[in-house]
Amino acid sequence: MIYETHTHFDDASFDPDREEAIEKAVSSGVKRFINVASSMSTSRSSVALAEKYPYFLASVGVHPEECADLSESDMDILAGYAKNENVSAIGEIGLDYYWDEPDRDIQKKWFRRQIELARDVNLPLIIHSRDAAADTYDILAAGKAEEVGGIMHCYSYSSQMADKFIDLGFYIGVGGVVTFKNGKKLREVVEHVPLDRIVVETDSPYMAPVPNRGKRNSSEYLPYIIEAIAGIKGLPPEEVETVTYNNAVKLFGK
Repeated sequence: MIYETHTHFDDASFDPDREEAIEKAVSSGVKRFINVASSMSTSRSSVALAEKYPYFLASVGVHPEECADLSESDMDILAGYAKNENVSAIGEIGLDYYWDEPDRDIQKKWFRRQIELARDVNLPLIIHSRDAAADTYDILAAGKAEEVGGIMHCYSYSSQMADKFIDLGFYIGVGGVVTFKNGKKLREVVEHVPLDRIVVETDSPYMAPVPNRGKRNSSEYLPYIIEAIAGIKGLPPEEVETVTYNNAVKLFGK
């Protein structure tokens, strides 16, 4: 059994064949999906998707690139969504310093506020962090994020930084980059981090693993990621499936 901890099946790229793509993923061994939000609108659509499909759960939250116009009333709306039994996380939230906008202070403000929301509703966090390792860690630590834990989605930092996030109660999210020729850093992290602190994800429709790099990504490709992790760890793929599935169940509660 495979646990997909980060997908965006509500994305418009799946409009022509969403049902078929989900069924292909299920046929490939995926038994649970977290459909992850990145805005107020995708928070709504993620909840709707989780209400439609019994093997889906949802996260709600606003990505740093989408946070410029957030308000406290939006936080109230997200808190309302969080009461839905199918909502199992707050995310994806965090910091993205690759782009100049929104202003970093605005990103930090709403990152802190959504950590506070997660603690209020007692749900784990799904963290997006790009070119912002130190600030991400500092804000998580100051916000007592260890009280809820979560996932460092699409992990891109060092093994030493991974240890610090793990000490805060976070899992390391490993996706298609682990199969890329230029994914050496992530492969080193996978080698370093204990398997019981790793979860698998696709971030579909983005970042498809080899041999499908450049195509629309989908959860049916998770076995390629699992095989890559198994190769690095010197373990059977079945063991990687089982441990990462149980890791996600432990985090999300189902």
